[in-house]
Formats: sequence, C-alpha cells, structure tokens
Amino acid sequence: MISTSNISLRYGAKKLFEDVNVKFTPGNCYGLIGANGAGKSTFLKVLAKEVEPNTGEVQIGIDLRLSFLKQNHFAYDEFEVLKTVLMGNPRLYQIVEEQDALYAKPDFSEKDGERASQLETEFGELGGWDAESEAGAMLEGLGVSTKTHGKLMKELDPAEKVKVLLAQALFGRPDIRLLDEPTNHLDIEAVRWLENFLFEFQNTVIVVSHDRYFLNKVCTHIADVDFSKIKIYTGNYDFWRQSSELNQRLMSEQNRKNTEKAEELKAFIRRFSANASKSRQASSRQKQLEKIDVSDMPVSSRKSPYVGFDPKREIGNDVVTLDKVSKTIDGVQVLKNISLTIKKTDKIALLGPNEIAKTALLDLLAGEIEPDSGTITWGLTTTRSYFPADNSKYFVEREDCQTLVDWLRQYSENKDESYIRGFLGKMLFSRDEGLKKPNVLSGGEKVRCMLAKMMLAGPNVILLDGPTAHLDLESISAVNEGVARFKGVAVFATHDHEFIQTSANRLIEIDGTLIDDQEMSYDDYLERRRLH
Repeated sequence: MISTSNISLRYGAKKLFEDVNVKFTPGNCYGLIGANGAGKSTFLKVLAKEVEPNTGEVQIGIDLRLSFLKQNHFAYDEFEVLKTVLMGNPRLYQIVEEQDALYAKPDFSEKDGERASQLETEFGELGGWDAESEAGAMLEGLGVSTKTHGKLMKELDPAEKVKVLLAQALFGRPDIRLLDEPTNHLDIEAVRWLENFLFEFQNTVIVVSHDRYFLNKVCTHIADVDFSKIKIYTGNYDFWRQSSELNQRLMSEQNRKNTEKAEELKAFIRRFSANASKSRQASSRQKQLEKIDVSDMPVSSRKSPYVGFDPKREIGNDVVTLDKVSKTIDGVQVLKNISLTIKKTDKIALLGPNEIAKTALLDLLAGEIEPDSGTITWGLTTTRSYFPADNSKYFVEREDCQTLVDWLRQYSENKDESYIRGFLGKMLFSRDEGLKKPNVLSGGEKVRCMLAKMMLAGPNVILLDGPTAHLDLESISAVNEGVARFKGVAVFATHDHEFIQTSANRLIEIDGTLIDDQEMSYDDYLERRRLH
C-alpha cells in the first residue's frame, strides 16, 4: 500500500496541492487525471520521493518495491537494451554486477566464494534465473525484436527507447508501479499488450494518461486532481465523467433553487419589515434566509473548449482522387503508387506504424508538398483546412502580429475584434488571454489556436495530423466530438483509440504502399486483425 498524509506543495505563488490525503491499495489500478498544469506528473514524482513536498509525507509499506516509468530517453544510452530492462529491479541488477565483478577477479579467494554463494541465494529468491527471459518476453511483447536486445540504447530510435523504458518500469513484479503517459508513441499492438499486462497485474498501479480508451480498459479507480486536492472515485474514466457531470448539474440546480428562494425571502423582508403586523413574519423570513446556502459552486481547474467545424459551402460528390501517387523524403520513398478515391461521406483514419508516411500523405492532400509522380485531383466544391503535426512555422515572432487577436485576424475575412475574440473564447482564450504573444504559447495553447483557425475557415474538408497532441482529456473529448459532428469530409491520423472508434467510418492503412482500405469500425478492424 502507498498513501499520503497532509501533502502540500507550492511553486512560488502557485499552489499545486494542499493537505492531500489519499490511499492506493493493492489489486487496483488508479488513473490520475486533471487539467494540464494541475500537477499530475509532479504528484507521481512526490510518490516516488523524487520531489519533496513542502508539508506532509508519503507512506509506503515496509519492504515494498516501487518502479517509476522514466521519461529521460538518454539516461541509459551507454547500456545494453536487456540490461536497461533488468535495472527495473535495482537490487537484482546490483547482484548481477557484483557477481560479474567477483568472478572476473584473477585472485578469487575463499571469502569471495562465500560472498558469491550469498549472492546466488539472494539472486534465486529475487527470481534471477528467469529474469533475462522475462525481460526479453516483455520487450518482444512491446515490439522490440530479439536482435536489438544486445544493442546499446543509443543505437535505438526514439520509439524503441520508449518501449525499453516502459519494459524497465514493468519488470520484476514491483509492488507499486507509477506510469507517466505509458502509451505515448506506442503502436496499436504495444498498447494492446500493455492493456492486457496491466489488467492481469495484481499489485498497485497509478497511471497518468490522456488515452481515454486505455483508462477505461485498465483502471478500477480514478484519482481526480482538482481544487488542489485529490479525490478517488471507484470505476473507470467513463463512469467518473458521467458521474461528475451529473453531480455538477445537481449542484447547479440546487444552487439555482437556493438563489431563487433567497430572493423571495429578501423581497418579503424588504416589503414588510416596517409593517408592525408583519414584523414577526419578516423576522422569521430573515432567519430562514440566514440558513440558506447560496454560495457559488467551486470553480474547477478543468475547462472544456468548444470545437465545431461548420462548412461555409456544401461539398459535392467529387472530393479527391489520388492516382499512383509516390513521394520520396530525405532519400527514402515513403509513399509508392498510392491510388484511392475519397467520397463525400468519408471520415478516414490513417493507420500504420510509419508516421512519416501518414504525415506525407496528409501534407500532399493539404498541398503543402507536391508528389514526385502521380496526380491528386480535388473536386471544385471542396475547401480544405489543415492541422499539421508541426505547427511551429505559424507561431514565429512577427512585428505585425503581437497578440492572439492579431494572429487569428490574419486568417479571417471579418476583421472585427469581437468576432475574432468569439473564436478565441471558444478555445478558452478569454479577455486578457487574447493579448498573449503567439510565440510564447505552450504546446496545448498552440493546438487550440490552430483549431480556432480551422473553425474560422469553415472548410468542408478537414485534414488532421495528431490533433490530440498536448491536450488534456477535456480538450481531447471536445476535438473528438467536433470531428464526429462535422458535416463534411475528415482525414486524420491519431493514436487515440476512442477518437478513431467514434469518428471514423473508413480505415486506410499505409506503410509505403496502401496496405488496407476498409469501411468498418475500429474495434471491428482490430478484432479482424487479431483473428488473422
């Protein structure tokens, strides 16, 4: 078991936590959720005792071992892949290192032999004889092939490093696992493997994730970070969301009734307080008024933007046709002879492990780059808007673009400030926030600006490359719902299971060539893959 006692933490004037008392028990998986900046990752570091709180303490049961998913992808560059995973059990790894040093001694003594025997016993008790096979099986389950297990970490690409560090955090049956965004950069197969692994894990898991499907699949409880507190709810993410929305509505309705009652009492008191015959009743009403709680509901740190793409022009039957399109990037052919036709009813999710290929296809459709060969023919009624994976070029510093209002105005035919601010407000940029400089925005703020730009354009075709990056769960849900409601054509690439399942009616898998093209739900597609 792991628990906290009166944990408080401030950074300067910012209060992250105040008197947090929570308990995480074995056999449960807790999804730690909250708005961006609420302190989810910091709280995991507090639990791991990597960050010292201002007050309070973290209490971990005696002899319990805790593992923490590390985000430093360069910390193990000089170590072999398999050894990096074994480091997930520090004591086991120390024994292996000490054993190797002992057996390498040219003057191996009787005392060394006794120490080696002690280490062998402890090694066996810690499951050392099966350690390498267990670590290897984890790596292969996550998609890291056997041929890479002896390589140095620095020889791996970033996606493989992520998987190795995840295997390290999972290795050795720890009592408590702390996982910060474990599904980031994982492909479909690796995410499914992780879901099954955590589902069967019998000890304590605390996980931060923006993947709603993943939270629903693995979590038995939700730990909600809000109001500088952490409150634990039984159930998965969907159950928490439905319950919290119902609770907010009930609180709002009760607050409204209390306010109306208070106004009635005040009116009676004002009318009859000077009337001698009614003074006793007025006094009684005053006492009733004092008992009514008309305090405002607490303001949550959680806010939801509104995402709605309303086409200014209805789309015709001819959308776009690709005929034998090929593209080479940095000397590597990422697309070869891609031919497909997109219909006016299509909402297409691009699938496949090759991120460069998916981005290249979206860039081609958006007109950002030209094909090396083949043709792309758009229908005359189409109007396009693009959300690129890399939006940095849109936010370079400019003399004529000092505020977000200026930034968004350049993309609008209507230059009226109140009109521009209306779109910024939908993306949670209200009042003075509209005066922020575009070049100092956070990743999530830039995403919301790009969505405002797209909404302003009123396209009938939207192209989105990783639209949920840098967003919190509320914003991800808003984008998801906006695309699902959209009355036009959408083509998008995302790893968000829920997004694909609820928005796409057509799935296209590419990996250089066109691998598959199916009109079916994402869940059906995955089930078909599993059976084959």
